[in-house]
Amino acid sequence: MVSEGDTAPEFTAPMRTPDGDITEFTLSSALEDGPVVLATFPGAFTSVCTGEMRTFRDRLDVIDDAGASLYGVSIDSPFSLGEFAEQNDLNFPLVSDTNKEVIDAYDVVMDFDDLGISGVAKRAVFVVDEDGTVTYAWVSDDPGVEPDYDEVETAAADAA
Repeated sequence: MVSEGDTAPEFTAPMRTPDGDITEFTLSSALEDGPVVLATFPGAFTSVCTGEMRTFRDRLDVIDDAGASLYGVSIDSPFSLGEFAEQNDLNFPLVSDTNKEVIDAYDVVMDFDDLGISGVAKRAVFVVDEDGTVTYAWVSDDPGVEPDYDEVETAAADAA
């Protein structure tokens, strides 16, 4: 698993922007603008994931003020993520990891064996500083547990 102090795995994936466009996201390019907060989540339109993304939406000013950028990451298609963002008025980009390369690289893959679902993202948050170093890593094996938002905000500020 990716831990604090590790170099963040580089990746490129489709991204749905807050204005509705679908573009390409590359971690190293995003880091040129400052620290990055990557929040992986199991799936759009599920209750806990919706609550988490809405909480990040409502607290985004703190992350922005710290000079960091927030990106949600799931295996949903960019089109599904677009609808999810619209329905929940999300004001930050969502990265589509349909090929599961990001969750594999960060080792945050989870299966719901009892539901017959495999290869979704664990709920996790990684803060990456401008040098590409992971300065904060939180991963939950329980998809019902949300991150400590105060910790994430502090980590984003510390990475700036």
